[in-house]
Amino acid sequence: MTGEQAKGRSTGGGQTTAMVTTPTPVAVRVDSQASLSEGAEVADLRERRLFVSLDNERKGYITRQELTRALACTGLDAKDSRLRECMAGLAALGDSDPIDYDQFCRIVRPNILLIELALQGNLVIPDFEEFSQEIEQIYQETRSVRDGDLAKYIHQLAAVDPEHYAVALCTIDGQRYETGDSRTDFCVQSCCKPINYCLALEEYGEELVHSHVGREPSGHGFNEITLNAAHKPHNPMINAGAIMCCSLIRQGADMAGRFEHVMERWKSLCGDDKVRFNNSVYLSERATADRNFALGYFLREKHAFPANTDLVATLEFYFQCCSIEATAAQLAIVAATLANGGICPTTGKRILQPKTVQHCLSLMYSCGMYDFSGEFAFTIGLPAKSGVSGVLMIVVPNVMGICTWSPRVDSHGNSVRGLAFCRKLVEKFRFHNYDNLTGLHEKQDPRQSRIRLDADVVVALIWAASKGDLSAIQRLVASGTDLNGADYDGRTPLHLAASEGHEDVVRYFIDQGVNINPVDRWGGTPLCDAQRHGHKVVMELLELAGGTAVVNRSTDAARDVEQVRAPGRDQGSAWNGIR
Repeated sequence: MTGEQAKGRSTGGGQTTAMVTTPTPVAVRVDSQASLSEGAEVADLRERRLFVSLDNERKGYITRQELTRALACTGLDAKDSRLRECMAGLAALGDSDPIDYDQFCRIVRPNILLIELALQGNLVIPDFEEFSQEIEQIYQETRSVRDGDLAKYIHQLAAVDPEHYAVALCTIDGQRYETGDSRTDFCVQSCCKPINYCLALEEYGEELVHSHVGREPSGHGFNEITLNAAHKPHNPMINAGAIMCCSLIRQGADMAGRFEHVMERWKSLCGDDKVRFNNSVYLSERATADRNFALGYFLREKHAFPANTDLVATLEFYFQCCSIEATAAQLAIVAATLANGGICPTTGKRILQPKTVQHCLSLMYSCGMYDFSGEFAFTIGLPAKSGVSGVLMIVVPNVMGICTWSPRVDSHGNSVRGLAFCRKLVEKFRFHNYDNLTGLHEKQDPRQSRIRLDADVVVALIWAASKGDLSAIQRLVASGTDLNGADYDGRTPLHLAASEGHEDVVRYFIDQGVNINPVDRWGGTPLCDAQRHGHKVVMELLELAGGTAVVNRSTDAARDVEQVRAPGRDQGSAWNGIR
């Protein structure tokens, strides 16, 4: 899904994509006379639920457009390889061609598990359309940021349009959103460093790799000529460490074979989407590489390299890696692969081992933002890696990967707009590594469906009120729960506390300033419940607080009839309303 699609703007060719609400599956009765096996009946029920959720007008059929729009609303791309068979089945149909139930089953069955998760709102970001709109808003708010300057020491980077700005994200379930210049190529620059570190780990393991490069922040600039006390680069995220990692990758291969290996791994990390190479940037990198050559000779003087390392070839290889070109949309998938423990979300293929990713994210968190890394960890609290081209790759572990690109950078070499985006991101969402400890409940958690979350909180609050569990109620209030929430029947916590005669709970609700006279669907107030069950102290408390017992008599008889029909659901004395 793109930013333009989220706002219903034209997406090219004069076509406008309208906003679509994700369908909600409904329960459907299966024909009891159907001659199906039990397993087939279960499968048929699941497919029929999906079909009916899309057939909102009960036409008995849906269209290709309705199905593809519903999937797009959940964040799944029609080009997603995991939907290949489904999309192939739709390819021969026109947008408005009718698809009946049997045809629908044939189309979706090859990819039924993913489609079911998506349409039922069970992907990692259940309300993806709403989340995308929030990301678009942050993007628009940060477009006006024009501080910083282009990286001038590489001619090609200095010639880039400074107004470029892109944001792209990919979740661990392959939900995608992008906005701005998300399909414009740029050089990855230092964003190659975590990838090369991962490739070295995959080839040689932690012990050997870290016998040549440390894992502590350096406290210096990214290209500082300095080593740690053991005469090793401080970490793989600065130039000296990145050069060292390059010396380890495919040592026995020739230059062409080594670089081809790196490009193939990048392709896999991007969901089998090819990245590119910018020869002009490579030549500029090499022409302005005095500091990197100095670092290389310093490393060789200290005998830091593996035996038989060709220094010039290693530096050339490093310059090549920095000159790889990709888009924000591609790097979002790379970041999502890291967020997903090494499995690419859009292909389902394992690219990196979990331990490799763990080590990489640890160093991205502590060292990934040059000598701004400590401040970034403190304020943003996420693993990230930046590059002087203006790219910023952010990982939200077990949730998503994000890439921003805007060429203006600050004195540390970090994208100014990218940093502004990150600040607003963690201000709004519970993505900081320690948000789960701080109790900052005014932040949104997009991993939880707002509708389901609100319903669960109301159920918990009403249940606690019915049981007189004041401490549980106080904890819910501390988390920001609305004490005036009601269930399907309009029954509030005060109704239940009054009907059960829990004096301390009723007194607490009154002190908290709740609505004293909420009316349920039978026209009853909390005072009515207290009177019905003879709770005199509760009656006095409610009356002193302004409670009334005005009941809608036209519905009172209907309420009595319903209680007779369903005696197990006594609205007056106990709440059995967890439905």
